[in-house]
Amino acid sequence: MKTLLLVALLLLACQAAAEIGTVKNVSGEVQVEREGRMLPVEPGFELSQDDAVITGKDGRVGIIFIDNSRFSAGPNSRLELARFRFNPTTHEGDFVTRVRRGTVAVVSGQIAKHTEDAMKIETPQSNLGVRGTKFLIQVQE
Repeated sequence: MKTLLLVALLLLACQAAAEIGTVKNVSGEVQVEREGRMLPVEPGFELSQDDAVITGKDGRVGIIFIDNSRFSAGPNSRLELARFRFNPTTHEGDFVTRVRRGTVAVVSGQIAKHTEDAMKIETPQSNLGVRGTKFLIQVQE
């Protein structure tokens, strides 16, 4: 029983650090805040849960997640990838993103199509439950 619990804890730890998405394109200033450090971003950069994607005044970034969700963020945006869990076999999971500022276009992927309200976008003013669609969010400071 102790061995099974240890294996489960190790799997959870590995999942938290696992790649959840990849930066596909970048223009201008784009950085990722990870564990208190600012990292420069270029195409191919692998994103993890708890990363914050930050674009500068001329920054734009395109991201594709492992469930095939796609985000495009415009200038002066901050996206916090708060929670991402996805089973590629069953397509079950949940995805929570916080948009603190800026403009983000979203095309939802397998998580939103599989389970109602499994994908959520939080802003300072509202919470959106996504059920498989395309939409645009703009949050002003």
